[in-house]
Amino acid sequence: MTLFSRFSDHIGTALDALVARGELPADLDRSSVSVEPPRDPAHGDVATNAAMVLAKSAGMNPRALADLLVAELGALDEVTEASVAGPGFINLRLVDASWRDELALIHSAAGDYGRSATGQGRTVNVEYVSANPTGPMHVGHCRGAVVGDALAALLEFVGHKVIREYYVNDAGAQVDVLARSVHLRYREALGEDVGAVPEGLYPGDYLIPVGQKLAAEHGDRFVGAPESAWLGLFRAEAVSAMMDMIRADLAKLGIHHNLFSSEAELQAAGKPAEAEQWLRAHDLVYDGVLEAPKGETPEDWEPVELPLFRSTKFGDDQDRPIKKSDGSWTYFGADLAYHFQKAESADELIDIWGADHAGTVKRIKAAVAAMTGGKKKFDVKLVQMVRLLKNGEPFKMSKRAGNFVTLADVVDEVGKDAVRFTMLTRKADAQMDFDFAKVVEASRDNPVWYLQYANARISRLRKKAADAGIVLPAPAPERLGAHELGLVKLLAQFPRIVESAAAAREPHRIAFYLADVAAAFHAWYNLGNDDPAARIVLDNDPELTATRLYLADGIGQVIRGGLHLMGVDALEEML
Repeated sequence: MTLFSRFSDHIGTALDALVARGELPADLDRSSVSVEPPRDPAHGDVATNAAMVLAKSAGMNPRALADLLVAELGALDEVTEASVAGPGFINLRLVDASWRDELALIHSAAGDYGRSATGQGRTVNVEYVSANPTGPMHVGHCRGAVVGDALAALLEFVGHKVIREYYVNDAGAQVDVLARSVHLRYREALGEDVGAVPEGLYPGDYLIPVGQKLAAEHGDRFVGAPESAWLGLFRAEAVSAMMDMIRADLAKLGIHHNLFSSEAELQAAGKPAEAEQWLRAHDLVYDGVLEAPKGETPEDWEPVELPLFRSTKFGDDQDRPIKKSDGSWTYFGADLAYHFQKAESADELIDIWGADHAGTVKRIKAAVAAMTGGKKKFDVKLVQMVRLLKNGEPFKMSKRAGNFVTLADVVDEVGKDAVRFTMLTRKADAQMDFDFAKVVEASRDNPVWYLQYANARISRLRKKAADAGIVLPAPAPERLGAHELGLVKLLAQFPRIVESAAAAREPHRIAFYLADVAAAFHAWYNLGNDDPAARIVLDNDPELTATRLYLADGIGQVIRGGLHLMGVDALEEML
């Protein structure tokens, strides 16, 4: 049990004691009680809002309730001071042994430090990337891919079962365009001079091998054949090849989904029709006519009766069609059925979408709320696009895919770790600049380098002691000074940072925290530049050396644990 979780239990025990004495009612909702470091370290080591959030329902003045809690908490052996601040916040100061015990826990827990069961085994479906299978991944997909993957890892770490899902949009018109583009490359592979790729088809060279494979398998059978004879086959072959390419691109980032769901298969299985039937039975779909477009009405616009989902009942600004006038499913209609299917096997759904899909969030949330009776939590995380720069100037990479920069291009240029960490250094819905020069720069201005350098420095310290011929005894944690115990206090925040990041579905919080840890370690390490007695490795004091290495190893453990959650390698050596 970590320090902050232990004090959560202490506060729970104190509240139980007050209930037992009749000083508090027994049915108080304690879910909003928090335990965290005070904003100002001068106020103590641990703070709680318990009195503030419970006073109203308890019918008490917050400070009066805080005084009762302080009397309970101040009696704990590891508390040296308990006080009330402001309108009722409680601050606790702890004995040094509490922090030495936490450092020992970091060592004993190792890679499991910060792991928890707060997810209670609940299944969360995280759907991310879901790019159209019409070509290799482009840089616009990169950020959502990293955010989704890091979020999935974070949720698993706090006790959720996670389904990593990719929705393959293989039923739309764009897939027919892909098949026609492959047919062009197929004819080219058989020796035909196809000239420039016509407008409206996909021009990338990545389709050439697909055309060559089809030519080798089928000869000239489909050269002059009507489209109806080859479209289905070419579509299936093209989608399969594109998904192989997409999986390979994602693997470069260390991303692997465990479920790929096909829109075409969903429709072939009649799932949208089943969803429509269910919605009609619950009076959530009706046949109606859409309002004319706002502003100037197009000359060819005609009112058409369509099946409409009652999304206005759930906060949308208008009801939405689930079918087109030709009887085919709208994207919303198919998406609605897909989410209905997902909800059958998960307790919670999370979608990672590009910011250009913001307009559809309200309606799909309305649909999921309707179909699950509001019992399945559903969240959509919007991810802003990334602007490519080099030394602060717009950067134009070669576009081997035809008309866009691929994810593979970016990873090959700067490496997986730089891409993954950088994509998590800002909140997902904030704009981001990706500077190719900055993300590989060996300086403290590059957060991923600074973290990896910290871990490499820590790894090198024991070698430095061995090279100096220092025989290390057992560490003596009681020799850690106030500044060094301050580092342990920072490390002790890792479990609660993990839990809060998971609860908020915001993996970037791990990156922010790790940046603070790296800065604190380097500052501690650099103290020895001006004061030889502050060096971590001391020729004349093996015991203090062993103790400081013990602390350094604890710092390294937290850095490695955080980087692992982000899918970033913790390097032992750096060039």
